[in-house]
This record gives sequence, C-alpha cells and structure tokens, in this order.
Amino acid sequence: MIWQNKLTKLLGIQYPIIQAPMLGVTTPEMVAAVSNSGGLGSLPVGGLSPEITRERIQKTKALTNKPFAVNLFVNALDNVNLEEALAIQDFLDKLGKKHNLEFDRKSPGSFTFYSYKEQIDILIEENIPVVSFTFGWLDNDCIKQLKNNGAILIGTATSVKEAKLLEDTGIDAITAQGVEAGGHRGTFINDEPLPQVGLMSLLPQIVDNVSIPVLAAGGINDGRTIKAAFILGASAVQIGTAFIPSNESLAIPSYKDRLLQAQDTDTQLTKAFSGRWARGIRNTFMTETEQSGLTIPEYTIQNSITGPIRAAAIKQDNNQLTNMWSGQSAPKIKLETCSDIFKELIKQTESIKSI
Repeated sequence: MIWQNKLTKLLGIQYPIIQAPMLGVTTPEMVAAVSNSGGLGSLPVGGLSPEITRERIQKTKALTNKPFAVNLFVNALDNVNLEEALAIQDFLDKLGKKHNLEFDRKSPGSFTFYSYKEQIDILIEENIPVVSFTFGWLDNDCIKQLKNNGAILIGTATSVKEAKLLEDTGIDAITAQGVEAGGHRGTFINDEPLPQVGLMSLLPQIVDNVSIPVLAAGGINDGRTIKAAFILGASAVQIGTAFIPSNESLAIPSYKDRLLQAQDTDTQLTKAFSGRWARGIRNTFMTETEQSGLTIPEYTIQNSITGPIRAAAIKQDNNQLTNMWSGQSAPKIKLETCSDIFKELIKQTESIKSI
C-alpha cells in the first residue's frame, strides 16, 4: 500500500494517520509516541494559559524530534449568566451529596478560559509546524502570523458549508468530523440546526466541494475504517477513541474499562458537561443533568462550573460523574501502548486487499 500523498509530504510524516487532540486525556507522551511511529501526534491546548501551553509543548519536544500539531479552540468567550450559573451549581451540590462526592464550587467570578489569541505567540516562538483548530476559524492576523512562520493550518468542519468557509480563509487542510466522533462537535455556524451528518456521507461531499486535502474523523478505529476513508477521498484519517485506553492516556481506569466494553448504542450527544454538544458514553451525570430541566449555560461557562465535580470524580476513579468522551466505534485494538496501537492500525490497513 502506498501511504505517501500530498498531505503527508506537506506535514513531513510517513503515514497519514493523525492522533486526535483530546483535552483531558492526551499527554505529551501520547503525542510523541504517535509522531515517533510515523504519524502526526496532536497536542490539545484549548483554553489553557500561555504558561501551561508552553510547558506542554516543550515537554512534547523533549520526547520527539518529529513533527506534531498543536490544537487550538477558537470559540468566542461568553459572559456569565449569574442566575443560570448558580442554579446549575446548586444542582451539582445536591448531585455530589447524593453520590457521596465532595468538592468545592467555584465563584463565577473566578472562571478562567484563555483565548487562542493569547497562545499564538507561544506557538510562533516554539516554531510549531502544524496548527489545527476547532469551533470556528482563526482571525486573519493570526493566520498571517502562523503562515509567515511556516505553519501548516488545519480547520474542522461538520458540514459542507463550514468546509467552504474554512477554505476561503486560506488554510491548508480541513478535518471532516462526522457525527460519530467522540468529544466536542467542531460546529461553528450557530444560527442553524446542529449538523449531524455521518462521516460516510460527509467526507465525499466535502472532498467534492473543496480543493484542499481533507482529513476524515469519526468512527475510525481499525484497518477497515481507515481504508474506507481513503476510498471516500480522505488524504488522512484522525483517530482519537482508539488511543484513550493506552498507557499514555490520562483517562482514569474505570473510564478505560468502560470504553473497552462499550457497545454501538452506548454514546450520545450532550451539553451536560461543557455547554457544548459533545459525544460521550452515557452515565449518571448526563442523565440526571438532563432530567433536571435546568438551562445549561453556554460553553465555556458550563465547562468551568462542572470542573470541580468532574475533578473530584476523577480523583475517586468514578466514571459516573465525569465525562467519558467516546466515538460511536469502541476501541477494537486492545494493546497497551500508543506505539503498538499505531503499528496494529498500519498492519490491519496493509492487510486489506484493494477493491
């Protein structure tokens, strides 16, 4: 099988396989393992401070001399609706007590989420070769700065309309995110219904409507799904859920165990954890938040409000009161390291005969 194409040459990688940026579970070790294996690791830094952003980049650099991507969030930062915030906090206090989970609630005035504009200088100073982003597009000034520094730019689209808008900004490639994908939807056209197009339908339509390389994301977890994405026109695939059970992942043990047992109908889209639509394995937090009937504050406010209870749940290895992001395709490769998982993906793909 011929792995090299226009995009692999552009990115400087051997295989067109990208590890999805998964804030909360991705580590510099995971990113480096994938890059060292010949793929492209992706380091998520959305909403983090410039100091932590630099620290994680430098830690990743210490583990690999191969290219890796840094992923940004480009969403607008909303103001706090105090009434909504306090109502959700009161609900979470009761939820924690009901399940014997102690945590300290945050004052709404202490919520902190950094804009990507506060991180751009760090990426330029660290000479990051690939910058991916989601929830919208970078402003023209940031695109110009990154391009002048030699960075390859990759946006995220959940519809053909979004893909066309992204291409018009002058970026280099687009990730087509099917509704099967785990974690947050990259949707950014807010005045229209949430796009819920599956990857098999979305991918060829985006490929047919843009002139830049397209990456496929959502439900890809083995050689068959990788091959299918290439047949549908993808220049690369982006895989996330398959790497969550690995040794390099920060996911708690009970999350990893649940993920490896997941069935096709176990995930759903929810706003319960962050205020933004995201796909995860259904659990107590999701169910009880939805049954509360409360108005869920927008992202990033809800994400900040739920942070303390999720952190407490993680500390106790409680997978029912924190998010378990997952795509619709559970991991099929039950190996321990990202390197071994990556090698198995290559092996499986190469073993499939051409159609």
